[in-house]
Amino acid sequence: MNPAHTAVIDLAAASDASEHRPLIISLFAAFVVATLFITVWAGRQTKSAADFYAGGRQFTGFQNGLAISGDYMSAASFLGIAGAIALFGYDGFLYSIGFLVAWLVALLLVAEPLRNSGRYTMGDVLAYRMRQRPVRTAAGTSTIVVSIFYLLAQMAGAGVLVSLLLGITSDAGKVLIVALVGVLMIVYVTIGGMKGTTWVQMVKAVLLITGTVLITFLILLKFDFNVSDLLGTAASNSGKGSAFLEPGLKYGVSGTSKLDFISLGIALVLGTAGLPHILIRFYTVPTSKAARKSVNWAIGIIGAFYLMTIVLGFGAAALLKPGEIIASNKAGNTAAPLAAMEIGGGGDSTGGAILLAVISAVAFATILAVVAGLTLASSSSFAHDIYANVIRKGKATEKEEMKAARWSTVFIGIVSIALGALARDLNVAGLVALAFAVAASANLPTILYSLFWKRFTTQGALWSIYGGLVAAVGLVLFSPVVSGKPSSMFPDANFDFFPLENPGLISIPLGFLLGWLGSLLSKEEPDKGKYAELEVKSLTGVGAH
Repeated sequence: MNPAHTAVIDLAAASDASEHRPLIISLFAAFVVATLFITVWAGRQTKSAADFYAGGRQFTGFQNGLAISGDYMSAASFLGIAGAIALFGYDGFLYSIGFLVAWLVALLLVAEPLRNSGRYTMGDVLAYRMRQRPVRTAAGTSTIVVSIFYLLAQMAGAGVLVSLLLGITSDAGKVLIVALVGVLMIVYVTIGGMKGTTWVQMVKAVLLITGTVLITFLILLKFDFNVSDLLGTAASNSGKGSAFLEPGLKYGVSGTSKLDFISLGIALVLGTAGLPHILIRFYTVPTSKAARKSVNWAIGIIGAFYLMTIVLGFGAAALLKPGEIIASNKAGNTAAPLAAMEIGGGGDSTGGAILLAVISAVAFATILAVVAGLTLASSSSFAHDIYANVIRKGKATEKEEMKAARWSTVFIGIVSIALGALARDLNVAGLVALAFAVAASANLPTILYSLFWKRFTTQGALWSIYGGLVAAVGLVLFSPVVSGKPSSMFPDANFDFFPLENPGLISIPLGFLLGWLGSLLSKEEPDKGKYAELEVKSLTGVGAH
């Protein structure tokens, strides 16, 4: 589609609610002010490193379960999945299933052992039985790279969301919005630490579930709670007919797209168990029992949410023409807010404007909460793993460590703003899938080998982390995500030598293989005593912080 034509239709879609814009902006601002107030309040209670990194380990199982849900249900879930379903039907719905199943893998494999074994970061677990400095450096590097990939999706989501609300169509305006989100993110983490971030995530989870339940109810009500009627209307409205409700619209046209589907599935299912911002949430509860309880609460909340994304996506397809969705954002990221506006009576009605404002504000709160969690994970890893234990060799004071964390937050925020501006037109669910692939390639093999294989060595850990990281990021750089397609980050360039959009099919097995091979070829003798200690600690919680 011609960019100028897109801009004209985008302006029309956004300006439908222009007469109600003061109301929209007021509701929107109220959410931002409320979350900033929570952050400042929590910041006054952040006195020590344990407060900054782990919220003082004072949260209950229910509170942490709510916060985990808030951290996990990102802009990709709310905006990207709804958009993917609205445009590609059944194939978009695969994201919902992938994200839900992935959480079960994280629960069964790593949640409790990690909470029992570490203190603040993933690097604590990896360094327990290996050489501290090289392993912590690798863990810190991987955490920062994965977090930045995930941050791209949140920044892109924020850009299109606020642009829709404010009627901004210029590229400069959208970049400015991304920068605003980055600044808010830096404020949240530097002032509030884990306490502030956790409370923002809990509030956001309640708002997101409430907003999703409301829109789901209204969509089902419009179709008299007849799901068959909803799906039939969506298929008819899509212009694809019955193919819209069958596999193959996005993945299945060619052999390459089928491989892309397999790659996406592997990345989604295995990625969560290696995501740093999810893993550090287990350090915020006082006991193993509370960690288990928080996971149980999270599963219930997350499961209900992903079931509702199906109604959101097909509801958007039933209420809106594909051209309307693409005109507003070519990756489909505004499908859910536009559907909310339509179900409320359209942009020229007060009901439509209010629903658009509420859902967009909830989605924006979602973005702010998730970017705060991601930034906290990466800044914590830099300060605790790289600065305190590698650069200062364990001699840094708590005050110096927290100062390093705050400065690294500023740096990561600036990098995220720059990259987020470039990624603003990409589908946010696809961007998150890339982060999942990088996490599953670099972090997951090392975590599992550390916890469950006594022959694992420092060399194996380094080969696994750096090998998986380089493979995943390298394949992404030379994939259609970055160049070669109209929907790419650089559509006019052409260096897409790797045909798949997700590198997981190659990079994840490679990460596991390199960890195994590096350990076998290592001359280092594994410390079996340390492994036995770690095994008891991870399984029982004895000696856990």
